[in-house]
Amino acid sequence: MHFIFENHALDVDRRELRRGTALIAVEPQVFDLLVYLLCNRDRVVTKDDMIAQVWGGRIVSESTLTSRINAARKAVGDNGERQELIRTVPRKGVRFVGEVREEATALVSPPPAPARAAPALRQDIHFCTAPDGVRIAYAEVGEGRPLVKTANWLNHLEYDWESPVWSPLLHALAEDRRLIRYDARGNGLTDWEVKDLSFDALVRDLETVVDAAGLERFPLLGISQGCAVSIAYCVRHPERVSKLVLYGGYARGRGKRGDPKQIAQDDALVTLMRDGWGKENPAFRQIFTSLFIPGATQEQAQWFNDLQKKTTSPENAVRIRQSHSMIDVSELLPLVRVPTLVLHCRDDAVAPLDEGRRLAAGIPGARLVTLEGRNHMVLESDESWPRFLSEIKTFLGT
Repeated sequence: MHFIFENHALDVDRRELRRGTALIAVEPQVFDLLVYLLCNRDRVVTKDDMIAQVWGGRIVSESTLTSRINAARKAVGDNGERQELIRTVPRKGVRFVGEVREEATALVSPPPAPARAAPALRQDIHFCTAPDGVRIAYAEVGEGRPLVKTANWLNHLEYDWESPVWSPLLHALAEDRRLIRYDARGNGLTDWEVKDLSFDALVRDLETVVDAAGLERFPLLGISQGCAVSIAYCVRHPERVSKLVLYGGYARGRGKRGDPKQIAQDDALVTLMRDGWGKENPAFRQIFTSLFIPGATQEQAQWFNDLQKKTTSPENAVRIRQSHSMIDVSELLPLVRVPTLVLHCRDDAVAPLDEGRRLAAGIPGARLVTLEGRNHMVLESDESWPRFLSEIKTFLGT
């Protein structure tokens, strides 16, 4: 079944959305939501209707539902202000109001059926123990070939799963793979009271999680300082890593880049963290959030602010920041011997694009993809989101 509207064509059977001849990347839940709205365009669908059909009746937060509706609007070129195709009916629900034409994909076509409910992705959280006794929390979700995401600062296994900052990426990655991720020591559900926050300890934690999950060979995804940890692991265990994806990363922390201005800025931020981390301090919140996700919506910014309180203590935040500042894996780059994809936002204020270039130039055969944007973490609402997902999935293969 095809739905034709405006300059779009949605193919239900092939699960494709096109604008003209261009294929639009759409997250599975967002695609299912679009199909459901199109199939039921003769009426207003309520929040309960959408949760029952698209999420299979699972508990879904208001922010998650709003995020998916906004993503559906963006996919079809609509937005919350114009609402020319997907219209919100106050206190009732939403309705697809654009003019739609249906085309069968076969000579004999069955009547339109309700949208297929998305498979219920449920993450299972486990614990393993690092060599120094620290308990590491890790999660597994999805089925298929494994993909390991290296921990980065500001992670929380439970909170991220529903967060509009992290949830779209995590769900997209787990769509057709077994996604394994974990909270780094001092963060999230992993032990907070730890003596060793060194870089070597972070690499050992990754080794511990991989062994606990029973993995033999797998692709590895590093984000932010997780890129350096991924590189070190890959050099230590080249036989176990099949492919390497690095986003928003760096080989050298701020303290190792030799830029007095950057070092002074980092020292100033650490001072602010000592007094403002996790507190309802609007000045600190604005500074920190504007660095990591300057293009965030109000909802995303609030979730990110709450994450500060949930993921670690003020003392750990300072220790972790200072430890990451001294990371330097420059000498390891030429030793990486696996296919590598490096992605980086052009105007990233946390990790400059030059650091992404340094990674790609230092790793033999690595490919660099420069994304338009300012966010250190690519958000579902970003213009570069479709390409970001497409590049990763194409590189990893099916």
